[in-house]
Order: sequence, then C-alpha cells, then structure tokens
Amino acid sequence: MKAKEKFTLGLELPTDPRWVDIAGKNIGDILVDHAYCEQKAASSCISLIVQYPEKQELVEMLTPVVAEEWSHFERVMNELKKRNLPFGKQRKDEYVEKLSQVIKKGGSRDEQLVEKLLMNALIEARSCERFKMLWKNIPDKDLSDFYHDLMVSEAGHYKNFLSLAKKYMPEDYVMKRWRELLEAEAEIVRNLEVRPDRMH
Repeated sequence: MKAKEKFTLGLELPTDPRWVDIAGKNIGDILVDHAYCEQKAASSCISLIVQYPEKQELVEMLTPVVAEEWSHFERVMNELKKRNLPFGKQRKDEYVEKLSQVIKKGGSRDEQLVEKLLMNALIEARSCERFKMLWKNIPDKDLSDFYHDLMVSEAGHYKNFLSLAKKYMPEDYVMKRWRELLEAEAEIVRNLEVRPDRMH
C-alpha cells in the first residue's frame, strides 16, 4: 500500500462502514461498551505507571492521561444517564483479546514495555477512528458533538505511546515492530464480526 493510500491514524485497514450504521441503531449498547473501554484505558495507564515507576518520562506523560480517560468514562456515563439508558454488564472484548495474542511474550524488560505501549497505541488509534465515524454519521446531534470532542481529545494518545516506545528502544526496532502490529491489527479487524454492541 502506498503511503498516500494509508488510512488516517496510521491504520492499515478502515473500519467496515456498516459498523457505524449498526452502532447508530444500538447506541445504548455502544455507550455501555465505550464506558468500559474508557475505564480499561485508564486502568492500563495506571498499570504501566505501577509496573515501570522508574521510567520518569512514562510516569509524567501517562499520569494526566489517567485523569483524562477517567473523565471520559464519567462523560460516557452521563450520556447514558441523559438518555435514561442503563449501565449494563461488561462484554467480552474480542478485539483486545486477539490483539493481545500477537504481543510478544518474554524478552527484556524494555522489550516487554514496548510491546505494551504499542498495543495501547493501536487501541487508541482504532478507538479514535471510530469516534470520528460516530461524529460524522450518527443523527443524534448532541452525541455527535460529544464524539467529536473525544476524537479531538484522544487523537494524540496513540502518538504519545509511540513516542514513549522510542524512548526505551531504538527507533528502528520500534517502527519495525509497529508495522508488524499494524498488519496484524488489520487482519484482526478484517476477520471480526461487525457487532452492534462493541466499540471495537
């Protein structure tokens, strides 16, 4: 694929356009799943800070992200409340589960960190792409504006994770691994069923 043909946020494959149509008709389910995604994003950053407290740049960069992701969780919960929609149970995240299977196990401490950072970068990029789809396509004006705000807010997160990865391993190593993971992520998305109740 030529560089000019690449899709936004560095992703190799765009989301199936059917997803946003289905999501728009099942917005309660999407909001519930989205709330859990924000909760997990905050938890993931906390986990990285706890596991790598000696990495000063990581701690400084991810600490405000924890607060931001949690504020997004609160905002999604508010959107549910405004619409008198219940907060349901967490659903299995097949996308993240399959992505975790292509993350390398073992290696040095820094290699393990880079794998975690790149996985987070991929999840952020895909989430942001879907926020953009919701912003541009759902008929609910208030919710469309809400997803625009979140898209803008989170657009740089995946770049932050990539930037951190390059601090702890050589850039050539990081970018080679990033390209491998982009290809693997595209294959995962290509083979996932289009679901009405999943953000991913």
